[in-house]
Amino acid sequence: MAPEPEDEMNEKNPKPLDEDDIALLKTYGLGPYSASIKKVEKEIKDMAKKVNDLCGIKESDTGLAAPSQWDLVSDKQMMQEEQPLQVARCTKIINPNTEDAKYVINVKQIAKFVVGLGDRVSPTDIEEGMRVGVDRNKYQIQIPLPPKIDPSVTMMTVEEKPDVTYNDVGGCKEQIEKMREVVELPMLHPEKFVKLGIDPPKGVLCYGPPGTGKTLLARAVANRTDACFIRVIGSELVQKYVGEGARMVRELFQMARSKKACIVFFDEVDAIGGARFDDGVGGDNEVQRTMLEIVNQLDGFDARGNIKVLMATNRPDTLDPALLRPGRLDRKVEFGLPDLESRTQIFKIHTRTMNCERDIRFELLARLCPNSTGADIRSVCTEAGMFAIRARRKTVTEKDFLDAVNKVIKGYQKFSATPKYMVYN
Repeated sequence: MAPEPEDEMNEKNPKPLDEDDIALLKTYGLGPYSASIKKVEKEIKDMAKKVNDLCGIKESDTGLAAPSQWDLVSDKQMMQEEQPLQVARCTKIINPNTEDAKYVINVKQIAKFVVGLGDRVSPTDIEEGMRVGVDRNKYQIQIPLPPKIDPSVTMMTVEEKPDVTYNDVGGCKEQIEKMREVVELPMLHPEKFVKLGIDPPKGVLCYGPPGTGKTLLARAVANRTDACFIRVIGSELVQKYVGEGARMVRELFQMARSKKACIVFFDEVDAIGGARFDDGVGGDNEVQRTMLEIVNQLDGFDARGNIKVLMATNRPDTLDPALLRPGRLDRKVEFGLPDLESRTQIFKIHTRTMNCERDIRFELLARLCPNSTGADIRSVCTEAGMFAIRARRKTVTEKDFLDAVNKVIKGYQKFSATPKYMVYN
């Protein structure tokens, strides 16, 4: 048999490739830039994946799709087609807690309707007397609304606790005791009143000359209690239009009743609580209406609830007798002029944070300030500091205090409101 040709044999048993041949084959089709192009393509692919991942996280977290997927035109059209809701009041629920419950709503200045619920509201959300949003076609209830309270009334709530404590109120030991009995005792130990069978006092009137610490004590009370504290200045309730002030008082007490425990503090109550009189012109009628609404809310037909009322004034003689009667304001606490010991204590309170020399005789200073209020003593401390600043010293000496006493107590005597208060009361 003739031997096979050599090239046929090579086809059947090909020669294995060595490393040089493999390296040569790998370079097939590679131009000078192909490696860098492939690298860039891979980077672009990775970056696109990363962007898609981030967009996905963003959409699930914030509800925002990528800007490339926005369809602003159809969104705008959808918003225009969506009808605004109308405000109504749900006056009665027919067959409550059943499958076929119906709701009587009153749309102001239109009519009353008996309607069902929309898809997005559960029957437990709707109560009698609450405000609801209804659609304009079938008048179905779509959304429960919060109670309508004037924003200016909501703003009266004290959110941040004042930084004044009972230790900062000097010389009013007896007054602090009386105030704590009314405000703190019923909240901390209600069982004592239940055992005795009496109602705790609900209202306090603080009166006294200007600068004796009435508002300061109210701030200390606000700091101490965890109850909601609402601060009203009398002149805020004097409004331009008829009935506005009375409406604000109603909403104020409505808001206070919705809280678990509440303290309402009326500062400068003589702005609205003045005695009723007829001046023949009818000028003060609106203020009197506001005051009568307060009188009604304090002890009228409806129960007051767990609301404590504090009032402060420096003209108690002008207040209306109806406002002052027990049941409305059970306690009257007088803030008199501080005595010698109290004045010494007030000096120590105001100089606590001051950079003073040692061994200042505060009792001597207190003796030099007869018939002065806490505000006068604070002014003395400030002036003493000003004397030290003027002399470019870093500490306040006793001589500064003596100069300040001469300046404030002796020099400003004619501006003092205390003698005037003593004449009126």
